[in-house]
Amino acid sequence: MTPRLKELYYKEIQTSLKNQFGFKNLFMGPKIEKIVLNMGLGLDGNDSKILKSCEEDLAKITGQKPVTTKFKKSVANFKTRKGSKAGLKVTLRKNKMYEFLDRLVNIALPRIKDFRGLSPNGFDKFGNYSFGIKEHIIFPEVSFDRADKVRGLDIIIVISSKNKDHSYALLEKLNFPFIKKGDN
Repeated sequence: MTPRLKELYYKEIQTSLKNQFGFKNLFMGPKIEKIVLNMGLGLDGNDSKILKSCEEDLAKITGQKPVTTKFKKSVANFKTRKGSKAGLKVTLRKNKMYEFLDRLVNIALPRIKDFRGLSPNGFDKFGNYSFGIKEHIIFPEVSFDRADKVRGLDIIIVISSKNKDHSYALLEKLNFPFIKKGDN
């Protein structure tokens, strides 16, 4: 069964973006290629219990087993050793990506306390969008009681587009809650 958001993209959003920007064909429009989730653990990366619990939480959130990332250099000021564990990373593509995006926009983001919207300044020059979440417990898959510590997540949405405006229009059509200019 195809995800709801994927169906919506191919049936409605793709054609509306083609008409909005005057593309010659449907495939010139912006498209989400992948979503990367990153959870940095810092000094807690050396503790195998904490690493295992974070790995389970991230696996529940994404439906995919995370990869352990390691430090590339030793830095004395940050108390890091080359080759020691730094955090966890998951790359989502295809159907899992659309399902995660749907849950993020419609379930998780509205659960953030005092949430006013996402900043439209998170786009890079290639049109990719990145933002951070301070609490991983906003996802309903993660049990609030079982979580030993509230951890943050970085989410990067990689979009194939010509510029920021095309990417912004795509995410807006996917119901991303951006802060409007003039709202404080």
